[in-house]
Amino acid sequence: MRYGRFTMTASKRSGTSRPANRKRQLIDHSAQLFLRHGYPQVSMADIARAAGVTAPSLYRHFADKQALLYDAVLTGVDDLQTCTTSAVASSGGDSHAFITSMCGSMARRQNASTLWRWTGTYLTPEQNREVVQGTRAVLRQWADVLFAERDLADWEQRQLVWTLLSVVGSLSVHRARLPSAQAVRELTVAAERLVALTPSAATPLRVPPDVELPGDDRRTEILDAAAQLFADRGYGPVTVDEIGAAVGITGPSVYRHFPSKATILIEIGRRSGARLEVGVVTAYATGTDDADRLSLLVDSYVATITSIPDLSVSFNNASALAGDPGARELVDVQRRYVSRWTTLMTSLYDIGEAQAAIAVHAALSIVNDAVRVRRGVERPDFGAQMAYLMRGVLGL
Repeated sequence: MRYGRFTMTASKRSGTSRPANRKRQLIDHSAQLFLRHGYPQVSMADIARAAGVTAPSLYRHFADKQALLYDAVLTGVDDLQTCTTSAVASSGGDSHAFITSMCGSMARRQNASTLWRWTGTYLTPEQNREVVQGTRAVLRQWADVLFAERDLADWEQRQLVWTLLSVVGSLSVHRARLPSAQAVRELTVAAERLVALTPSAATPLRVPPDVELPGDDRRTEILDAAAQLFADRGYGPVTVDEIGAAVGITGPSVYRHFPSKATILIEIGRRSGARLEVGVVTAYATGTDDADRLSLLVDSYVATITSIPDLSVSFNNASALAGDPGARELVDVQRRYVSRWTTLMTSLYDIGEAQAAIAVHAALSIVNDAVRVRRGVERPDFGAQMAYLMRGVLGL
């Protein structure tokens, strides 16, 4: 069966249109569950219950969970194309109208721009290539509308539209405390700041001092190895035996240092929180004013997430710790950290916290997404580019 340009892996069914509608319903339910709870934590039985069907009925449409994920991701790309086609037609080539339309559409269809960035680790290389190719084709249409009258290099246009995809999809990563229409307006402001930027004008990061956190050498080795494995393959598929093998010990020996794999992930999150707090202290101690402090927070965040995998791993796999008391502690740490950004934004622009949060989460999504899908991370100027784009979204 086909949705748009993409070939679905499930078997074709004959009859009325109801099976196709049913399949789309199953895809939508699965996408919501994957985004809310994380792909490894969701079973086919969970999806069947959420959709109100039996497990055998679900398997008639999809061979397994991975096939369902693939179909859901490709359907998201097709939805992105649908939103883009509509926005191009309704905007008449006006960039403001196009951005407004896309922000509104993405707020209503969050899977269209979000699911792949969170679950691409669980697709095969061939499947990821197909998703990237389809997404690139859509984003070329964005560039044609947005930069028709600007003299930007091809790489700058690509950088901006991929980053814009993160910005317009950022409402999915937090709970907006604004009415939907107002949240979309604030998001549109952030998006328009972004597309007005010139990536080649990025300046080097102001890198905060490197801080060695105290800890037992063997525990540190285990955390380092686990963080890299989780970054490469996701938390779910990695076993304690594999973590042990990465540092030259057996799986049971790992338990002498950490009682569970979940504890390892929690400790990785604590390490990343401690590094971020160093950046906060440095920014407030050395910043000349609120704008400079916020700019320093941007630089320290980018330096942290690009230098070690801890921060990205902790953020991307938080759903695996649902119900764990240690996870609640990490959520509180993350909220307090983000509140530092929003407090500075409210002071700078005399706006409410909810308004500030839209721009802050949009900015954070830029580097979080790029690191998650490893887009351009090998470039020597990657950190500087990310910080420049984030500052632009924040109006700095």
